[in-house]
Amino acid sequence: MAAEETANGNLCIENASLAELQQALAEGRTTASALTRAYLARIEAYDRAGPNLNAVREVNPDALAIAASFDQIKPNPKQPLAGLPILVKDNIATADKQHTTAGSLALTEARAKRDAALVARLRAAGAVILGKANLTEYANILAIDMPAGYSSLGGQVKNPYVPGLDDKGVPVVSPGGSSSGSAVAVAAGLAAAAIGTETSGSLLSPATQNGVVTVKPTVGLISRTGILPIAHSQDTAGPLTRTVRDAAILLNVLAGPDPRDPATLPLKRPPDYTKFLDENGLKGARIGVPSDPSDPANDFYYRSISPRAHAAIGEVIATLEAQGATIVRANIPTEGWIGGPGTEMAILNRNPESRTKYEPARRSVVFVYELKHDLNTYLRDWLTGTQMHTMADIIAFNAAHAEKALRFGQDIFVAAEATRGDLSELEYKSARAMDLRASRALGLDIYMDKYRLDAVLFPGVAGAAIAAKAGYPSVQVPAGFLRGNEMPEYPLGATFTGRAWSEPTLLRIAYAFEQATKARQMPPGVPPLDEGCAR
Repeated sequence: MAAEETANGNLCIENASLAELQQALAEGRTTASALTRAYLARIEAYDRAGPNLNAVREVNPDALAIAASFDQIKPNPKQPLAGLPILVKDNIATADKQHTTAGSLALTEARAKRDAALVARLRAAGAVILGKANLTEYANILAIDMPAGYSSLGGQVKNPYVPGLDDKGVPVVSPGGSSSGSAVAVAAGLAAAAIGTETSGSLLSPATQNGVVTVKPTVGLISRTGILPIAHSQDTAGPLTRTVRDAAILLNVLAGPDPRDPATLPLKRPPDYTKFLDENGLKGARIGVPSDPSDPANDFYYRSISPRAHAAIGEVIATLEAQGATIVRANIPTEGWIGGPGTEMAILNRNPESRTKYEPARRSVVFVYELKHDLNTYLRDWLTGTQMHTMADIIAFNAAHAEKALRFGQDIFVAAEATRGDLSELEYKSARAMDLRASRALGLDIYMDKYRLDAVLFPGVAGAAIAAKAGYPSVQVPAGFLRGNEMPEYPLGATFTGRAWSEPTLLRIAYAFEQATKARQMPPGVPPLDEGCAR
């Protein structure tokens, strides 16, 4: 039913880009209702059955009705996403019949009082909010060593390239976290695109693991209003798509000022990000590779990656040079990646399934201190239908339902609850200042200035922390595949990082690389449902 309707005019939705779907809708080769039914059919076939990817936590019960309202409306400048089904991560508020739970049993019945700012922008652009994507519980700030993609409410998200689990139910190949469901859904063709969030690596990690494109934007480019928080200093949302052009299309919709989010006030953006997409965009670009084997002590970002990853990134570098880029090999200064004294704190790890149980784990001071302050504010101002009004309420609920809620513990929450919750502590203020000094002035700024760089190339998620602390943007694009011991191949992404508001430059570089390589491939276990689309 669903897939057959969307195949008219040779439209095969499982791997179609947003741009292709826009064109098909504009030409009348499909409808919003047909697209929505087709994606719902793929969710039933591959998320609920088949490999049971578990990427979609909740389908919007009104999705088909919303889609029907767009059947006579074609994508246009005011509503560029008219009729396009998009998933949002389940820590983003939607003021509808869907829940906003962050994957927590404690928030099972919670609903949002109003739409997050980015959801309002998606709706205004005509998007059909298809459902809420699964995630690592509380965006991976609840417990130490919780597997990526696991939540007590939503269960375990699986990587579509290698969906197998070990004897403990943990993925053999990680789906990445914490926006795992969003990335898996895009990789497996369960939605036209998805929205995820990141504090440090939660867009870049699932993007690299699932072979999709993401933009981790400058903090403040996309409003954070309505996103269940970890730490406001670093939190952001971003698109997960199958192509760089699609990411630019979504960024056009998502990026904008919000008087309720002060980080958006200095926002700088062009009228149209797609105007920067140039197949020849690598010509003359200067790209830093922070890897100097002659200085192994400071070869921080590349020295620990696997031989296969080294080979894959070597191919990336060769492509960049062949397309006209100048590669500068030099390590980022030690001060940039160490961070400085007082930026991390020790938390006792009591996760019963961790290999380092009863050992101290190091976590960001900024994360731990901002978490209590920001989460308590969110619970008070944004959620309804729940008795959870403070972090202390959630901790107590989890302890009372430990068998289901605390498989991996809640040590980070407990540590955060011990803070004052008003961000008045000197250790917090010092840690935030040190993070900024290290990641910007002594890190990316001095590195990019010295070598006159347009971007810095990192393998996969390796450079997530320095960019996240600085609040600087990264664009990641599929770059190749890795192979573990006796297991199928799974993806690796190339991440291009720059300075604040440099998304146009990063998109140009990423697009030119994407067009030169066409490295993305569909996962093998989620074939078309329409026989006419089968290869």
